[in-house]
Amino acid sequence: MSRLLSLLCLCLVGQVLSQDMPFEEYIAQIQACPKECRCPANFPRAVYCDNKGLKSIPNIPPHTWYLYLQNNLIEVLSADALRNATELRWLNLNRNKINTNGVQEGALSAMSHLAHLYMDENLLSSVPNPLPASLEHLRLSHNRISSIPARVFIGLDKLNLLDLQGNKLMDDDVTEVSFKGLTNLVQINLAKNQLSSMPIGLPPSTTQLFLDGNNIEKIPTGFFKDLPNMAFLRLNHNKLGSSGVPKDVFNVSSILDLQLSHNQLTEVPFIPSGLEQLHLDHNNIKTVSGANICPISVEAMQDSDNDSVPRLRYLRLDGNTIKPPIPRDVILCFRLLRSIVI
Repeated sequence: MSRLLSLLCLCLVGQVLSQDMPFEEYIAQIQACPKECRCPANFPRAVYCDNKGLKSIPNIPPHTWYLYLQNNLIEVLSADALRNATELRWLNLNRNKINTNGVQEGALSAMSHLAHLYMDENLLSSVPNPLPASLEHLRLSHNRISSIPARVFIGLDKLNLLDLQGNKLMDDDVTEVSFKGLTNLVQINLAKNQLSSMPIGLPPSTTQLFLDGNNIEKIPTGFFKDLPNMAFLRLNHNKLGSSGVPKDVFNVSSILDLQLSHNQLTEVPFIPSGLEQLHLDHNNIKTVSGANICPISVEAMQDSDNDSVPRLRYLRLDGNTIKPPIPRDVILCFRLLRSIVI
């Protein structure tokens, strides 16, 4: 087939399948595809270089939006290799061998459109700095991070998900200013670090907080008063005893899902009226009583409609020393319960 005929075929494919980019850009993108990678004609803004055993990043075509480099042997995030990829929206570098010194200065901050950055399972010892202000999702789980540089998140007001699970962060590494600048953060994952106390300085916008698998022993009184949007809280696999959980600490109207499995609780904590799911399995709880845990009296509910009764629908109590049956006053209080595991 002649070169002219090949170009005519590309023209037809481009017009049909690449309506989001001009034909000239489409041709340039396909022709510049690195030999180590795959650039699908029907998804021309994506470049797939995953699972290739690469030790360095090849030169990336200029009109790339989605770049997949996971599962390689890359050690350096090179500014030079990405100098043309200024339109990147999505960069996946999971499961490589990049350490903090391997992130070259300016390699990330120059990407003014980058919204998703995935660097899970690398060798980072610190959160990369500087980061592009356009970021919405930042995943850095299962690295060796023990440092959050000062002001690293300043200006990242679009970031709504931060995943730092499975790192080496200790209490002194998470200060009042660590998350400063994250004014629209929704989810933060600090599970499986080395925290022994609740993290401070969380943005008021935080809705989902994951702290599973740390060494947390207590929750300060009033901890959630500055977190008015907190809805999903996971503290499974910590060292919380009932003495470390103040009576009304979970009395927050926004909380919907509370997980306290695999701790050292001896009592059921206060259950706010709006809570829908409560996980208390594998603690040291011996008894449960409606008189102690019901947020409003059973008598007060006799004449109330369903809008005012506690919203609890799922309660897990297995792995404790509670013996069935569940007391009648618990059932009367949480009349919307659909499932109790004991």
